[in-house]
Amino acid sequence: MIDVRLEGVDDPVGVEAIAARALQALALADAELSIVLCDDAFIHPLNRDYRGKDRPTDVLSFPQREGEESDPDDPVLGDIVLSVERAQAQADERGHPLETEMRVLLVHGILHLLGYDHEEDADAEEMEAEERRVLAMLGG
Repeated sequence: MIDVRLEGVDDPVGVEAIAARALQALALADAELSIVLCDDAFIHPLNRDYRGKDRPTDVLSFPQREGEESDPDDPVLGDIVLSVERAQAQADERGHPLETEMRVLLVHGILHLLGYDHEEDADAEEMEAEERRVLAMLGG
């Protein structure tokens, strides 16, 4: 189950279908996921409060399967907050369609929910390889 909530923006690309395909590519078709699509004004305080970065960001992930007492078999993955405004700016900078950028950000966010990280070089390489694999399966 994928729940999409809109905060001051429209869903320009059909994120529920993209997320469903990404979960299927990760063999997690039965997983549960919440996605909030928002603008920079909505994501900015979340980024400040949860990451200590006082600026808008493109995507934030809030994993459900975190901590020692978490259940790795829990179907609830967590929440993704994605700024459509930031995604559009990045798509424009990179010269590709908004749908491509949203697909990249959704996959990135989902991988964070699964415990992938990119703080250390080795972890970043592993996460990037998995992103490329999943994006290739999604056709992008």
